[in-house]
Amino acid sequence: MDSRLKFGVFGGGSWGTALVKMLSENHEKVGWYMRNEAAIRHIRKEGHNPNYISSVEFDVDQLVLSHDINEIAKVCDVLIFAIPSAFLNGELKNLTVDLKDRIIFSAIKGIVPESGHIVGEHFHNQYNIPFENIGVITGPCHAEEVALERLSYLTIACADANNAKLVAQGLKSDYIRTKISDDIIGTEYAAMLKNIYAIAAGIAHGLGYGDNFQSVLMSNAIREMKRFIDRVYKMKRNINNSAYLGDLLVTGYSTFSRNRLFGNMIGKGYTVKSAMMEMNMVAEGYYATKSAHLLMDKLEKKSKTPIINAVYQVLYKEKNPKKVFEKLTDKLD
Repeated sequence: MDSRLKFGVFGGGSWGTALVKMLSENHEKVGWYMRNEAAIRHIRKEGHNPNYISSVEFDVDQLVLSHDINEIAKVCDVLIFAIPSAFLNGELKNLTVDLKDRIIFSAIKGIVPESGHIVGEHFHNQYNIPFENIGVITGPCHAEEVALERLSYLTIACADANNAKLVAQGLKSDYIRTKISDDIIGTEYAAMLKNIYAIAAGIAHGLGYGDNFQSVLMSNAIREMKRFIDRVYKMKRNINNSAYLGDLLVTGYSTFSRNRLFGNMIGKGYTVKSAMMEMNMVAEGYYATKSAHLLMDKLEKKSKTPIINAVYQVLYKEKNPKKVFEKLTDKLD
């Protein structure tokens, strides 16, 4: 295994692949963990990920690839996780390397089901990592547009500004603009919530609602997001910034959005199980919906989140989407 590396990416999906591409623009060597050994062999031979955004071509001499999570964690200073939240805990169980002296950044848009925490809180509570060494990478930014090198923007949030600047510098390029933030909890919750609202937008589209309703839905969604985040962690933030509103809009409207696609299939009559099988990808918003609903239930604030409640009723209570959204329309303005 190579000597010390600055950055290591954990996850072989589209976001993991996009992050490796971005880091490769600025660094001679990038560590990359993925559990799929066949994919690693393919990358070493052909220079691209066979399963996700395969148009991205890598110089394999720049990559330190391994299917052993400990090998990459051992040699990297900054660990960027892009493993879907539903599978993160299972992957971390294989980890034996002490992470307390590492900088941990999450590019995961969801809640860890086993702990009920956003990823940053999970690492803090389970691995005793100080919050100043934990950060979040948020959009608005789709991996597919990174592959096409279309101009995109990332917000890098961390309590320690130097750590945020380090990661921002590592990711920026001619087609990636970066900015830093100290709102680690707010940006991470926003990244999780926007997937739920994208599912709502997809369900509405699948049911036949038009652009006029979609604009009202998104307008209500950003206000609902603000109420949710302020209730969980109140601080001075501009909810109209790109890390909140911008990420919500691109996830709610883009044809690249898997959460919108998932919702669209539900609206057209697919069951949750059949939609997941058809997509063959993880829609983070499915898991986030349950966690967000349970949190608001615990805080007795469900009346403040009608869109989350509606998506929860459809996905987890198997309620008729048409009837649920008919009731939702009366709660929007």
